[in-house]
Amino acid sequence: MNQKSHVLDKKEIALLSASLRVIEPKLLKPCEKADTERMWLQGGEPYFDIFLELKNEKIIWFQFTLRGKSLSWYSKTSRFQTGITNELSIDDVSFYAASKIIDNDDISDLEFINLVKSILQTRADEEIFAKALNLFSFTQRPMTNGTH
Repeated sequence: MNQKSHVLDKKEIALLSASLRVIEPKLLKPCEKADTERMWLQGGEPYFDIFLELKNEKIIWFQFTLRGKSLSWYSKTSRFQTGITNELSIDDVSFYAASKIIDNDDISDLEFINLVKSILQTRADEEIFAKALNLFSFTQRPMTNGTH
């Protein structure tokens, strides 16, 4: 997948989705609030992750990264935001997972948003994926002209 085209065939979408595994919660920084939990799912290729923060079992923050692209959602704005990560850059800082930097797009990448949705749909029968898919139903339109 290059930076401009995020069109993948159904087989590759299914393989990516099937590779996602929940990472041991003990590896994540714990939430300060008792009713909030964090989840991390890691895919079978480098730089393929899903991070979620849930409050009372509802997603309040979602971030999906794949091949140098990012899709984020936050409950306070209820909007999708796409961007480019520094993970494909080669420098000393990029070698550390905690150093991920996201440069938000001025105009949301609708093609990437649809790709993320397609990947999640292949596992819609699992609770966490179904919750993530609900974000696509109730989210306000993504940024299209650089304004919120």
